[in-house]
Amino acid sequence: MNTTVRLALLAALSVAGTLPAQAQQDPPITIDTHVDIPFNYMGEPRFDVGHDTRLLVDLGKMERGGLNAAFFVVWVPQHQLDAAGYAKAVQQASQKYDGIGRMLMMYPDRIRLATTPEQLLANHKAGLLSATIEIENAYSLGHDIHRLDAAFDRGARSVGLVHVGNNDLCTSSLPDTEHGEPAMNGAGDKGMSDFGRAVVKRANQIGMLVDISHASDNCVRDALKLSSTPLIASHSGARAVLDHPRNLPDDLLRAIAAKGGVIDAVAYKEFLKKDPGREAAEKKLQNAIAKQAGEKEYDSDSDDYRPEMEAGMAEIQKKYPLATLDDYVKQIRHMVKVAGIDHVGLASDFDGGGGIIGWKDAGETRNVTAALRRAGFSDADIAKLWGGNLLRVWSEVERHAQR
Repeated sequence: MNTTVRLALLAALSVAGTLPAQAQQDPPITIDTHVDIPFNYMGEPRFDVGHDTRLLVDLGKMERGGLNAAFFVVWVPQHQLDAAGYAKAVQQASQKYDGIGRMLMMYPDRIRLATTPEQLLANHKAGLLSATIEIENAYSLGHDIHRLDAAFDRGARSVGLVHVGNNDLCTSSLPDTEHGEPAMNGAGDKGMSDFGRAVVKRANQIGMLVDISHASDNCVRDALKLSSTPLIASHSGARAVLDHPRNLPDDLLRAIAAKGGVIDAVAYKEFLKKDPGREAAEKKLQNAIAKQAGEKEYDSDSDDYRPEMEAGMAEIQKKYPLATLDDYVKQIRHMVKVAGIDHVGLASDFDGGGGIIGWKDAGETRNVTAALRRAGFSDADIAKLWGGNLLRVWSEVERHAQR
């Protein structure tokens, strides 16, 4: 961590005694490295985060819950690897950049963009929230390396290489087998493409974090060999605790740590608790709501916020409870044991499927800190988990670009 960032963190600690009792218990900074947004973010009243919304993250929930900063995600689904698919992905990404931009323009007295660690800490010192932008699924670059620089110019500081389904950068931990992609095994996991390598190299040059969450094991290995800066996994779990292809095996947790990186433990139900009954019930509900709405298939952007979905999910929750904070802390403890306390962070995946009992939205962020304390983590450890480790890696990525 560079001197400016270290001094800013110490300053944040020094003012704790002047804060209300609840806030005095907060870490110096709390950063959630993965918050999704709908495509029409800030484009209609129900997604205006300056007010109370049904989104799991809005400004009021962040302020009440003590969440200081979030990486807001420019995610696009995977389409065909052709001109039409690339064009659609570019358009969809632009829609999300615009939504984040509207939030920042409408509420500058509450939240500001943070494109450097120093800026994020300065915002916090001024009593403001911070928004940092992350690309999820670099398919949205439209197979054009110049769009990575354009994304950087729009404020993006992290690039997630892939999502569900293989793209033009690398293979996914969850290939789209329903549409003919090979299952994830030795033959199917081809790792990184030449375009993926070009994106990683360019990200290193301009000072953008390289995020390997969602990537296949071989893609992660390729990124570790290629990247000249530490990597992050913005929202991943531990496969040794729950065997899911999206979770990372211990050897990759160690390898990311050995390179100086950070793995952000994600509070996502399916990566914390196996519950096939719940998965089947949710799928049945989604299909029913799509049919009722006259849609060909379920559309999370529109259907997740229907009253029928809320009522249906409440019934599912009674029968199939979500994972809990205890489940989450169990994963964090394992990740810290394997990778080390300097190489683990925290992420919610809110509004992208995240949310567990005890941390159901940003308004319950302090519950995570309390759970970590009960589990025996010291205040210094918690400060590292909630943002110190991420800021250290981000600072190293910046220094490498400046060199």
